[in-house]
Amino acid sequence: MRTVAVVLAGGTGLRLGLGAPKQLAAVGGRPILARAIEAFDTAPDIDEVVVVMAAGHVAEAEVIAKPYAKVGRVVEGGSTRTESTLRALAALEDEPGDVRVLFHDAARPFVDARIIADCVAALEREEVVAVAVPSSDTVVVVEGDRVVEMPRRDRLRRFQTPQGFRLATIRTAYERALADPGFAERPPTDDCGVVHRYLPEIPVRVVPGSERNIKITHPVDLLIAEQITAGENAPGSAG
Repeated sequence: MRTVAVVLAGGTGLRLGLGAPKQLAAVGGRPILARAIEAFDTAPDIDEVVVVMAAGHVAEAEVIAKPYAKVGRVVEGGSTRTESTLRALAALEDEPGDVRVLFHDAARPFVDARIIADCVAALEREEVVAVAVPSSDTVVVVEGDRVVEMPRRDRLRRFQTPQGFRLATIRTAYERALADPGFAERPPTDDCGVVHRYLPEIPVRVVPGSERNIKITHPVDLLIAEQITAGENAPGSAG
């Protein structure tokens, strides 16, 4: 059974204020996108990597991806996360439904081999898998400026990526989503959310993530990422 990793790099990174997609920014002297691609290129369970790049920057992504043997194609992303996922699914239209596909945010450049292997292994038995870590903060539900609910923290998790699917399952979920007139007005924030809403009968298996698997979104995240890479390059480190 083939496993394809889709590295979603379609975002523009406006919150970082860089004037260019954040995945092209460097941390530790290397582009964020290169680090994300490399994690899957070196993973023994991954057969192919597909990169979905922000519009207008495909050529730059192709240059970054060129050294990585498993990158089969670089396609242009859409203006939203949903559109980029749909373009990835279109690129995989010739693949059979039992192919395993992992969707990963390029803005998470420190995903490790254990997480990838756990996702692939879970998809041997499951149709959908999510990566998550426990919440260290108390999370509350508010309406206006009032707290209306305080869920038990031990039941809460923070989603990361990759998120893994049998290809037939994620295809069906998006087919149902696109047939729903309300989908565009209130789209889920990730692909597991699409399955959860439109294929509620299919369980989402959760595997442990890592606090190191950060998402670079705000300027402070770049500082944290630089500290992580400094640790990799420190004398005596495994990296």
